[in-house]
Amino acid sequence: MEELVGQYDLVSLFVLSFLAATLVPVGSEWLLSAMILNGSEPVAVVLIATAGNFLGACTTYGIGLWGGPFLVRRLLRIEPQTQARAERLYERYGVWSLLFSWLPVVGDPLCLVGGVLKVGFLRFSLLVLTGKIVRYAAVAGVIGWFV
Repeated sequence: MEELVGQYDLVSLFVLSFLAATLVPVGSEWLLSAMILNGSEPVAVVLIATAGNFLGACTTYGIGLWGGPFLVRRLLRIEPQTQARAERLYERYGVWSLLFSWLPVVGDPLCLVGGVLKVGFLRFSLLVLTGKIVRYAAVAGVIGWFV
């Protein structure tokens, strides 16, 4: 593992964090932790991991946004009236769930739903970025606390 960390550093963290925010089942916290333990600057590591993870979430959001009609009409067979009602409810109450887009298993589908239901990109970005940077900062803080 030290070879991986020493050889690729921040690029590896960015790529792994990006993939972790898509439907690819990988995690990036282990590499962030290993890099901090090996002496990398915690602020830089948190910012790079957050950037990669956010861009991965944007990719999932884009799939929902542009692939939404296919998903909703063809695969899920949701009626337009039902979709409109769901969009109104999500806009009012459910959009805050994007703060939890960092969670394993449910985070990626939350970003996908945000795209399908056409959450504004600025709102999506603020909520998702907040959740992701808090998560990585917490991981870095825990590592720093014990080291």
